[in-house]
Amino acid sequence: MPYTTQLVEKGTCRSFIAEAKPPTVTMPRIKALMTGSIPGFIDVIMNLNSPTLLEDNLIWQAKTAGKRIIFYGDDTWVKLFPKHFVEYDGTTSFFVSDYTEVDDNVTRHLDSVLKREDWDILILHYLGLDHIGHLTGPNSPLVGPKLYEMDNILKKIHTSLLSKEGESSLPNLLIVCGDHGMSETGSHGGSSEEEVHTPLLFISSAFEKRSGPLKQPELVQQTDLAATLAIGLGLPISRNSVGNIILSVIEGKTMREQLRFLHLNGFQLSRLLQENMPTYEKDPGFEHFKIAEKSHGNWIKLYLEGNNSEVLLNLGKKVLKQYLEALKILSSSLSKQMAQYDIYSMTVGTVIVLEVLLLLLLSMPKALSSRAEFEVPLSPPLFSLLFYLMCLMLCAVHVIVCTSAENLCYFCSISWLMAVGVMMLISALMCVILSAFGKMLENPKLPAKNPAVSNSSWSELDVLILAGTVGHAVSLGASSFIEEEHQTWYFLINTLCLALCQEICRHYFLVKECDLQLSTAVKQNFDDIEETAQCRNVDIPSCDSKLGKVTSSGQLLKGSEKWMGLASPWIILICCRLLRSLNQTGVQWAHRPDFGHWLTSSEHKAVLSLLAGISLVMIFILVQRRCSLVSKIAMALGLLGVYSYRAAIGNVVFPWQQDSKDISKGIIEARFVYVFVLGIIFTGTKDLLKSQVISADCKTKSIGLWEVYSGLVLLAALIFRPHNLPVLVFCLLIQMIMTRCIWKPLKFDAAQITIMHYWFGQAFFYFQGNSNSIASVDISAGFVGLNNYVEIPAIFLTGFATYAGPLLWAIHLLCYLSSEVSRNSAAIGHGCFCYALICSVPVTVYIILVTGLRYHLFIWSVFSPKLLYEAMRVFITAAVCMFFTAMDQNRSQKIHD
Repeated sequence: MPYTTQLVEKGTCRSFIAEAKPPTVTMPRIKALMTGSIPGFIDVIMNLNSPTLLEDNLIWQAKTAGKRIIFYGDDTWVKLFPKHFVEYDGTTSFFVSDYTEVDDNVTRHLDSVLKREDWDILILHYLGLDHIGHLTGPNSPLVGPKLYEMDNILKKIHTSLLSKEGESSLPNLLIVCGDHGMSETGSHGGSSEEEVHTPLLFISSAFEKRSGPLKQPELVQQTDLAATLAIGLGLPISRNSVGNIILSVIEGKTMREQLRFLHLNGFQLSRLLQENMPTYEKDPGFEHFKIAEKSHGNWIKLYLEGNNSEVLLNLGKKVLKQYLEALKILSSSLSKQMAQYDIYSMTVGTVIVLEVLLLLLLSMPKALSSRAEFEVPLSPPLFSLLFYLMCLMLCAVHVIVCTSAENLCYFCSISWLMAVGVMMLISALMCVILSAFGKMLENPKLPAKNPAVSNSSWSELDVLILAGTVGHAVSLGASSFIEEEHQTWYFLINTLCLALCQEICRHYFLVKECDLQLSTAVKQNFDDIEETAQCRNVDIPSCDSKLGKVTSSGQLLKGSEKWMGLASPWIILICCRLLRSLNQTGVQWAHRPDFGHWLTSSEHKAVLSLLAGISLVMIFILVQRRCSLVSKIAMALGLLGVYSYRAAIGNVVFPWQQDSKDISKGIIEARFVYVFVLGIIFTGTKDLLKSQVISADCKTKSIGLWEVYSGLVLLAALIFRPHNLPVLVFCLLIQMIMTRCIWKPLKFDAAQITIMHYWFGQAFFYFQGNSNSIASVDISAGFVGLNNYVEIPAIFLTGFATYAGPLLWAIHLLCYLSSEVSRNSAAIGHGCFCYALICSVPVTVYIILVTGLRYHLFIWSVFSPKLLYEAMRVFITAAVCMFFTAMDQNRSQKIHD
């Protein structure tokens, strides 16, 4: 950007680095820029469909003062300020595949609007650079041309404003800023330095030209812009602003004006402090402000007396420093106090989640029994006196809290009918828990377990699973463990592989005596059958020869099976180690180079193309084994379409393709793949409906589930970035190894297999490159094959791309358990219950921890993003459990019958 660089180095410009507070996504950052307040993490969700901003803000103040405002760009502004602009043209901000037209639609208005005199404020929000970052990262070759384009636009605006300035008119002000930064992967939303630091330029002829060497830009807060602009435009500072006036912008004013501006800023902050802190008089910032205000009064007396001596100047500088110190402390205090927590609503939600977890724990004996019973007895509790007393008590508490609370409470703002429904839910859950607990005390005898899964004592694997689950839940109370949670899951699955290795050794080397007894029993059974046959005059001449053949072939198979079983944990460990090198994640080591960064660099496009091609071939080999012929053909064509899509958008190349080929959006290629995805899933769904409605055929159900799973694998291959395709390959490979060499030979029960699936699913969430920072969400995945922004498909594709690892492992769990129904008829029921339980434990613990740690230093940068991920995981878990329940419907009906 040569013109901008010239302005910064030698022109009438003041440059700063503005620090944004997380979450660094568009809508919360616009709110911070215009209100000066600190948005909450709920705004990340609201960012998808921004509501009208009702909080006092700069745009509203300007409109009230009669300022004529024109806006072009990101339609988030139009949603936040729907009736504030005299003219506007919004562009969709979520369609990240477009980085050309989205800016051209803004620039096309410039020539006409810059010639007009019927506006006071012009706001332009360009999106192209942000979209390029989401698509190809900050090091993309597309970034340079886009920056040059922005530089020319800035030059056009600046020269036009300079040409309009006359001797009698006030100088114009041009502000260049970013709402957020960009991480090394091109995303944003987290709290890394690259994401929170944004440029901020004030360009005006009112500033003196810079002379001397260029200094390091001053670090200011993004919230400071609202207060500075309000003073510059002669408007009141927004009511909830916690920002300070940027002194460098007003240093050209007289001492009297500077002190007046700082006093206005301090008065607004002190008034806001009084509204939010009962003991505001004891706050150091308020005390400093009162001292500065008193000194300011003394300075005014000297000024009115006409004293122009050095005493007046020195006193003015002293008052200036006192105001700046007071503003700094006031802003810091308010930043902590402005986080108003809705304790009542938080408590209600925490109680419901805790009750659900307790109900799951109390239902565990029956749910894991041979009948897999998980029935909630609602009739007795709902007609008990305790239920009605609790409802009345909770309703009374609700009335007292909502009529006495001065601050806004979400639970108090909902309708009374909904509030009463929540109270009844809490009361019913509590009565059911008490009823279940009472029955356990009356009848301590546990239900009979399934013989296939019962154990007289806990194994080392059971102890590991329990310790790992509890340890992970407890670790969520530490911010460092949340930032580096991937390390916890990597450690757990590595330890699990070592424990499985021990179980395999015990199975193949320490049970020979049991095998000998089993062979004797089989021999005795054959003898009994022969005797019975002789009594019935049935000729079985080859009984002994068949037994010998079975024994010899069994020994050969057992020999190869033994060595494959022994090698399988070590193969899985090698796969996991390779996956760890693919994507660096977390916070501490996220900046370090990894194999994924090496692959995505333009110099290694040929290597990436070769790896992507091999990965797609491996995916086909691993998936097609249980697919029908039609699905195999659809899978092959779909995977070919995946490579064609990536080649079309420039990620990979065909051997005959030239690098100079123009890239496109790949709309046709992606939709070509979607056709096969939907076709495979439809085929599987047809088989599932046939097994559920027409005939209860377990084999048909298993085939249908595998078809659905294959369709989801193809969808994941399409929306995964090319360097992440090996993650999908290793996922399928590990699942195949675990199924053939570990789960079936060792005959683990459904609960153990479910928890292993959950652990590997969590590990693969991080193998994809995800973290507990919002910045790791790949927004571009939501727009694969879309011409424009369509909310529902974009949200679904983004969510699936983010949680593909856990989802694929959960669906594979259902596929595996459906094949185990012949051995254990309650396998799917056990799996559903264990999956719900294992997901509920960390969520419940984390909600309680976050409630208790709400004033923690890293509550916004570490704990809040993790809470959003946990909330999304709850929805996914609920969807998975509903799918489990639907697939287990026939068996449940038989049990009731």
